Amino acid sequence: MSLPSEPDSVLAEALFRPVRAGNAFEETMERMLQAIRLGVVPPGGRLPPERELSARLRVSRVTLREALRALQESGHVESRRGRYGGTFVRPPAAYRPAAAAEPVPGALEDTLTLRFALETGAAEAAAARALSPQARRHLRARLADCADAPTADYRRTDSRLHLAIAEATAAPSLTGAVADVRTRLNALLAAIPLIPANVEHSDQQHREVVDAILDGDPPAARAAMAEHLAGTAALLRGFLA
Repeated sequence: MSLPSEPDSVLAEALFRPVRAGNAFEETMERMLQAIRLGVVPPGGRLPPERELSARLRVSRVTLREALRALQESGHVESRRGRYGGTFVRPPAAYRPAAAAEPVPGALEDTLTLRFALETGAAEAAAARALSPQARRHLRARLADCADAPTADYRRTDSRLHLAIAEATAAPSLTGAVADVRTRLNALLAAIPLIPANVEHSDQQHREVVDAILDGDPPAARAAMAEHLAGTAALLRGFLA
């Protein structure tokens, strides 16, 4: 019996490099999806063992297992038991619907760059304003809606929260621009699975953004929003880039 193929050592070293602490789950997903998409671990190939992967990526075994579970659910990998067991990459047909549209070249990075510029600026500007009691209640309500949303409604309530942050700037042009880029973003998000671990992480980051805005701390609001957007960008690049 031939042994399962192992990843190319040079490329694997480059892709399975340490991730940043802020978006550990999302960047772990991005690294592994890149390795699969680039053929570093080919279809039928076995990913490095959990102990080795967690050490290379410098993430906890819990974070790694959450990422591997998400990849199993999306059809990218499968787990096998036994003497030659492990986590194996599935062929593209297992996770890529035949009718799936390929992103327009450059559309992903264009959307992510525009979103970063607009939404980090919106969070900073909102935190710099003296918000009315009504505006503060509105932000808290949209945050609660997002945190309590069932899976089917999550992306709608997520969009509404991000728009509420833009609305808090009292700059209609900025709010309109954020709405436009969110429309583009949602078209990209629709092409990837909604992952529970990412939802939980996003909810935590949403709270940090809103807390910084309500505390009137523009640098903290900008930094928290930047960290949040980086997590979503990592997942989108992992699945679609």
